Amino acid sequence: MRILGIDPGTGRMGWGVIDCVGSKMVMVEYGCIETPAKTDLSKRLVIIFEKLQELIARLEPDVVAVEKLFFAQNTTTVMSVGEARGVAVLTAALAGKKFAEFTPLQVKQAVTGYGRADKTQIQNMVKAILGLEKIPKPDDAADALAVAITCSTMSNYNSQLTNYK
Repeated sequence: MRILGIDPGTGRMGWGVIDCVGSKMVMVEYGCIETPAKTDLSKRLVIIFEKLQELIARLEPDVVAVEKLFFAQNTTTVMSVGEARGVAVLTAALAGKKFAEFTPLQVKQAVTGYGRADKTQIQNMVKAILGLEKIPKPDDAADALAVAITCSTMSNYNSQLTNYK
């Protein structure tokens, strides 16, 4: 199974793809979709949509897994990130891909075994789980790989998948 993990954002949306064969996970590719600062949000969302369409077409994931948002102090940021997250969900749906979503707590627990793990702990575990020589950079890409790992390791993830076909 091939999983595309997404860490939503408007300025930088992290993505990471892993292949899963049994309990083995292999990193395929990772990166970030970046949009220009001071660009209208609507134009940023179009860029995200087009780049995600290209990624899905090229890498052909079976599942798209996206991190859920959590409440933050800056409501403006939360709203725009929520809109970018919506674009990711829509793009997966239009491509007919199965979809899963996980909270930050679920990601931390699945990757490190500890729900209060910090970014460094998560990044080190992503490196270890995928057998990488170095921690994936930027952080958003490592976070996206953690979301993909979570999708692979959650024992009940099949019940959380939505199929848009």
